[in-house]
Amino acid sequence: MLAGAGRYLAFRTAAFLGWHPKDRAMLINTRFAETPQLHWVSHPGGARRQLTFASEPVRAGAVRPVYGDSVLFSQDTGGGEFFQLYRLDLKDGQTTLLTDGKSRHTGARWSHTGRWIAYSSTERNGQDTDLYVMDPTAPAGRRRVLEVKGGGWGVEDWSWDDRQLLVSERVSINETWLYRLDIASGKREPLFDPASRGTPGKGAAFGTALFDREGRHVYWTTDGRSEFHQLFRVEIATLHATLLSGAIPWDIEEAALSPDGRRMAVLANERGSSVLYLLDPRSGGVVSRPRVPAGVVGGILWHESGRELGFTLSSARAPGDAYSLDVRSGALSRWTESETGGLDATRFAEPELVRVKSFDGLEVSGFLYRPDPARHPGPRPVLLSIHGGPESQSRPVFQARNNYLVEELGVALLLPNVRGSSGYGKTYLTLDDGFKREDSVKDIGAFLDWIAKDPRLDPGRVGVMGGSYGGYMALACMEHYNDRLRCGIDVVGISNFLSFLKNTQDYRRDLRRVEYGDERDPGMAEFLQRISPTTQAARIRKPLFVVQGKNDPRVPVTESEQMVKAIRDQGGTVWYLMARDEGHGFAKKRNADFQFLASLLFFREHLLKAQ
Repeated sequence: MLAGAGRYLAFRTAAFLGWHPKDRAMLINTRFAETPQLHWVSHPGGARRQLTFASEPVRAGAVRPVYGDSVLFSQDTGGGEFFQLYRLDLKDGQTTLLTDGKSRHTGARWSHTGRWIAYSSTERNGQDTDLYVMDPTAPAGRRRVLEVKGGGWGVEDWSWDDRQLLVSERVSINETWLYRLDIASGKREPLFDPASRGTPGKGAAFGTALFDREGRHVYWTTDGRSEFHQLFRVEIATLHATLLSGAIPWDIEEAALSPDGRRMAVLANERGSSVLYLLDPRSGGVVSRPRVPAGVVGGILWHESGRELGFTLSSARAPGDAYSLDVRSGALSRWTESETGGLDATRFAEPELVRVKSFDGLEVSGFLYRPDPARHPGPRPVLLSIHGGPESQSRPVFQARNNYLVEELGVALLLPNVRGSSGYGKTYLTLDDGFKREDSVKDIGAFLDWIAKDPRLDPGRVGVMGGSYGGYMALACMEHYNDRLRCGIDVVGISNFLSFLKNTQDYRRDLRRVEYGDERDPGMAEFLQRISPTTQAARIRKPLFVVQGKNDPRVPVTESEQMVKAIRDQGGTVWYLMARDEGHGFAKKRNADFQFLASLLFFREHLLKAQ
């Protein structure tokens, strides 16, 4: 069964990270050995010159503005997510550690002048994400500019004169508060009516937030006046907000202001696919809707020339690659062409949108990758793959290794977006919060009903898998739909909400309480214990595969260990795979390959065989 699987393990992806401020060249992230590293590309289709050579993954990186002589990047060890910041000198390749080597440092942003960086750090007490400013050429002189309480603080943008920061406090996926911070004095001014803070229903979610060049206006995306994230231009002195994206009835996911301030590039999430618009940032008028290949776009960033936009694009038939768009001519340039193991990716299945009515009449949807009926005739086994978050969204992107399941094994891959997923409005996003947690599990029942009615699918051979929160969903589905599922795979999933909230890292505990419920409330604690998979383990009578990284800071290894024990104690069948050098998911190629091949063996035993 594993014949030919190796080719599906040989794919690569590449992500656009930033432009050189003077040259037409870009920084990208891709993998040539075990882990993703930083690379430099000097022209579209050019050779990729590797810049970092670490054994651990390097994903985030940013070129120094104005100068272009160095790169700021972050890296952790063993998947523990205690990220450190480094400066890479592009002339001599020398790397300098900028942070303390042990705390968690995130969200670093260059100032527009290239003189400073600002970032969040738990250095003070290991829990609160204070904000710091540093000259990367003299890291010992770093300065804490804001001491906070809570783990949700971050830097959004610098003013163009290096004097102010836009900072955010994320309370939950539905509630963020924005402030303007004077760096010299440390004075923090809210960019909202202070009387609304703490008032139920007054909070809103914010995405992009950035200064204009003059420092008189802020642009931000928020769902404060709509079900979806809209783009506004806000006068700082009066907080008067002008809607700019009123003609786009979808979530605005990203916004980037051109260097001269005359154009705003925005990305809209339209039923999971990305649509790019160019707007007039003063009036909101749509200047153009550039033609970009269908798929999911991310990381848009203008070149200093103001003529090109760089971004990453992925689709069902193409792995993620770095592209640029000439906004004047409309010409699209593909800078990287990631390998797909010699496979013809244009033959991979395109997803179809599936819509079903759930138990309460709510419409939920998902993407189905259906095998070619000429190669795989008859009703096909189905694998439900549930995203994490829980506020993430399954989108029509490249399925990487999972293409082997569809193309070679003839498995139909269904990616549901149950209630609580992003991309469908803020009300939909909250429909699984607190005591409504299991309503999202009931949504899976609606998909199982739909599968049973499709003659091209086999309702007797259905499995489920998921990672992180999707791992919890996989376990919960195995309990609720034991008689309708053949098997399940739980990857770094929550097995008991009470132990999870106790043991997850301090800096993220309050954020998770808002989503799952506050276990300090007796009624909520009783509910969370009752619905936890460890409590209901006796109901799981079908084979289970549990996968875990030992260094996971989000869902600790104890969550998997206690689930495995609970299944084995009641005589169930459970496979267990734990990687000692991984965290929240497997990032090293050898580990990810081993996990996938082990999963194939599991599916051969428990999903593919006819009853």
